[in-house]
Amino acid sequence: MQARIKNPVALFPTVYPAVQEILKAAGEGGVPETTMHLLHHRTSQINGCGFCVVGGVAAAKKAGETDERLHAVTAWRDAPYFTDAERAALELAESMTRLSDSSDPVPDRIWDAAAEHFDEKQLGSIVLMVGMTNLFNRVNVATRQVAGPTW
Repeated sequence: MQARIKNPVALFPTVYPAVQEILKAAGEGGVPETTMHLLHHRTSQINGCGFCVVGGVAAAKKAGETDERLHAVTAWRDAPYFTDAERAALELAESMTRLSDSSDPVPDRIWDAAAEHFDEKQLGSIVLMVGMTNLFNRVNVATRQVAGPTW
């Protein structure tokens, strides 16, 4: 396996600090770190981004996430390991990631379910994390970044 080009973040040195600032801000919204890692992982699975799945698992485990939950997140609806808040966040992440699957891609019922568990700032954090993960996934998939090694 070989990447088509270097990771574009490496090609444009000013991008990495900007991305890090956005992620830092998203992390300050009060959403548990493990939830943010689950959102990154599930979004990356949906988008088929091996680079982010592999890197995301390592980061999640470093933050204390369990193998059991990381393995089960692909089937979170049918697995007993997730809280109601995590389930609402995962459903929002899936909806935000699969925009073209529905004429109402992020319906009120999904947003409202998340809003039952998260305040406005936390919802903002979730939206930023999922949005940034979708950005990473699209960049990495388009350029065929290889899972494992860093750029």
